[in-house]
Amino acid sequence: MYAFTAAHKLLPMGTKVLVINLENGRRTVVRINDRGPFVKGRIIDLSYAAARALGMHRKGTARVRIIALSEDEGGKILWSKEKFYIQVGAFKSYANAVRLKNELARRYPLVTIEPYQKGGQTYYRVQVFAAQDLNEARKQLASLEKIFPQAFLVAR
Repeated sequence: MYAFTAAHKLLPMGTKVLVINLENGRRTVVRINDRGPFVKGRIIDLSYAAARALGMHRKGTARVRIIALSEDEGGKILWSKEKFYIQVGAFKSYANAVRLKNELARRYPLVTIEPYQKGGQTYYRVQVFAAQDLNEARKQLASLEKIFPQAFLVAR
């Protein structure tokens, strides 16, 4: 809440991102430490501290530009090192996650269940391996979105 962090669906955990509020020109750097946002049309979910720094904490949303920063000399995210998965669902019930995994495993060679903790509760993310190439992963996502409109890409 008070750290300069953010949630993003695709960028790898730990990626530093420059966020620019297009409505007032303010900018800040945050570190990606969570997945989300899960609201259609939103690209990043900022911590309170970051939202306050950008002058958007009262309004709640703003038009922003994000620029992924990295430690390499060119300042680019090296996507070739990533593996892309498509998150199809997240469940509180492990049995429900297993049921979806088994259904997807009939059509996809690698389906995983990734447990994670949030607010003292364990959730189970069901993810399908898409590709090691971002463009190919996006094609796989387009196919899966027809059946699971809430699906999104995750880099690991």
